[in-house]
Amino acid sequence: MITFPHAKINIGLQVTERRPDGYHNLDTVFYPIPVHDALEVIEAQGADYDCRLHLSGVEIEGDTDNNLVVRAYRLLAADYTLPPVDVYLHKHIPTGAGLGGGSADASFMLRMLNEMYALGISNEQLEVYAAKLGADCPFFITSTPVYATGIGNEFHPIALELGGLYLVVVKPDVFVSTKEAYSMVRPEKPEVTLDEKIARPIAEWRDTISNDFEKGIFALHPELNDIKQKLYELGALYAAMSGSGSALFGLFEAPVENVESYFEGCFCEQQKLPDSHRGASK
Repeated sequence: MITFPHAKINIGLQVTERRPDGYHNLDTVFYPIPVHDALEVIEAQGADYDCRLHLSGVEIEGDTDNNLVVRAYRLLAADYTLPPVDVYLHKHIPTGAGLGGGSADASFMLRMLNEMYALGISNEQLEVYAAKLGADCPFFITSTPVYATGIGNEFHPIALELGGLYLVVVKPDVFVSTKEAYSMVRPEKPEVTLDEKIARPIAEWRDTISNDFEKGIFALHPELNDIKQKLYELGALYAAMSGSGSALFGLFEAPVENVESYFEGCFCEQQKLPDSHRGASK
């Protein structure tokens, strides 16, 4: 069985306070986008292993045995009888980008195993499993736009439809440490919450919706700010960094011709957003 995990973007990100446990509370909006990996599971009859991961595409550092996809399999295998499997993951979503690719792969693995082996796990329970793998993993179980609070793990449904707009995602060869990103932010509770701002026309977002990580990260990596400004020069209605970066995105009313030529040396992909956000899930 094969499925196509999709990425997400953060539209706005406000770091509101530092918690006693050392984490930070934040406000953000997760929106699914049609930039995909490919994930295939094949039963490995008679194998002497439980789950073996085979990778292609974008290079992933670290031990494959500790990959979130393998951890997702073992999470379910602890409660359900699953056969040994070979998993083929072709990475297309850039890593270290703020696009949630690893979280998407893990959650789609949970979804696929549930379907393949008729485990009968509800979406609500799948979200509980997903939360054990990462704060944003539960988002990819249903893949509907949400206003996220807490540490990015408390989801509230939000009426946001961007279908028909064109999305350009640009990821330069820049690594941003999440720990470093948080160290440069001064938490502050906004007077107007993000869910209120997002309800306003997109034409107003440029002046009202921001990503608190941008100021510090752009100071360290000015080329990221250059990309954002180029997206605006090309006609973006709204442009921003996603999460703690280093991917940036722009929303356009019409496709940008030869967009890759403006961002040489970067991952660059343009997609028309589906009329229904569920279309991102394939």
